Amino acid sequence: MPMNRRLASALLVPFLCLACGYSQEEWDQKVRENESLRTDLANERQAHKKCEADYSAANQEIDNLKKQLTERGISLDSLNQSLAEQRKALEEYARRTEQLDAIKRRFEALSNKLQKLVQLGLKVEVRNNRMLIQLPGDVLFDSGRDTLKKEGEKILQQIAEVVRGDADLSRRRFQVAGHTDAKPLVGGQFKDNWGLSAMRARSVLVLLTTPADKGGGGLAVQNWSAAGYADTDPVSTNESDDGRQKNRRVELVVQPDVAEMLNLQSLTK
Repeated sequence: MPMNRRLASALLVPFLCLACGYSQEEWDQKVRENESLRTDLANERQAHKKCEADYSAANQEIDNLKKQLTERGISLDSLNQSLAEQRKALEEYARRTEQLDAIKRRFEALSNKLQKLVQLGLKVEVRNNRMLIQLPGDVLFDSGRDTLKKEGEKILQQIAEVVRGDADLSRRRFQVAGHTDAKPLVGGQFKDNWGLSAMRARSVLVLLTTPADKGGGGLAVQNWSAAGYADTDPVSTNESDDGRQKNRRVELVVQPDVAEMLNLQSLTK
């Protein structure tokens, strides 16, 4: 470029800067900002291209996976349905777990209430999926008899007092279950062990549900029932005196609510 033209250009730039209202320093700053924006734009375009390439590669990978599943006889729709079913099953499991936890808390509360009877020397346990209070038959009755002994009446009065004193227990339903050992009972007023076990259960039931002012336990008669099991539900061997003594018993069976009809034994572990 001729000297005159270069000189004119050098003189023109400051003139233009001044004409636009910018100083040379401000103008240079604007130029630098513009270059920075151009660089950022170029970087963004490059990043955008990379994203497009990654997206395309991901779609290609998905298509390849679908093809592989199809070749193996697996339908993506059925796979999605299976996943949905598994999710539903997990939700149902969580709901049932919450329900079982609530039932377990109720079971533990009931167990704690019955611990008062343990303090009286009685046995409270879960057996055959039933919670029950076990009363030794020899303490309640003389051999072959269905008339309660004085000691047996005292124990039953104490049980009635515990049940009456608790609002939840007093609303519960109970069954009085009579049991005998396996020695045959021939003749007599009871005919057999079925008759003896049933009448012993009846004697306990009558004492517990007789009004308190008449010498009974004062429990609500509509919540109680009686049954005789003879020797069909032993808790020990019938081959020894000790075993037969354990089998001669009366049990107060706590009748479960519908919501509690599950494996109670699992809750005690």
